[in-house]
Amino acid sequence: MKKVLSNVIYISLLLLLLLHHQTHAIKNQTDDKMNNNISKITVNDIDGKEVKLSDYQGKVLLIVNVASYCGFTKQYSALEEIYKKYKDKGFEILAFPCNQFGNQEPGTNEEIKNFCSSKFDVTFKLFDKIDVNGKNQSPLYSILTNNDVTGNAEIKWNFEKFIIDKNGNVIARYLSKVDPMSEEIISMIEKELKR
Repeated sequence: MKKVLSNVIYISLLLLLLLHHQTHAIKNQTDDKMNNNISKITVNDIDGKEVKLSDYQGKVLLIVNVASYCGFTKQYSALEEIYKKYKDKGFEILAFPCNQFGNQEPGTNEEIKNFCSSKFDVTFKLFDKIDVNGKNQSPLYSILTNNDVTGNAEIKWNFEKFIIDKNGNVIARYLSKVDPMSEEIISMIEKELKR
């Protein structure tokens, strides 16, 4: 009888541990899914004004880290072309200057803004210069670089691009070498705009 009672207690404890583990795993999956969403983030634009990313709810976003003196800087032209083509359909580009790669964005926000408008006629939204990697990483880039959709990997260079759906969820990541006018980026933007 003692042995049967001992086995019942042992099995009960195992079931409790298993149930606790499954509940914890489900909670972590829910928390991870929340990590894909940028809507709760607030950033500063290039003029220092706070912008809630929730204000972009209902729009498809392309978020990109930019630099003025990079081999990929010419992508500003393609980004502006995409912006002009899709902005009236619910599309926005959010560009975040960053000086973490080869000191290729050393200027002040005012200098960056003047460079973008004078050299590339940029009309999409520019934001405050930030860190996209490391201990001072922007909370936005913490989500962009660590989520269950695009994985857990630091930004490798300037002009990495992320697509965000109308609900603020990270849905795609493209390396610097992928041209903004590439079929893979354009088709993703068009697909999300139709949703």
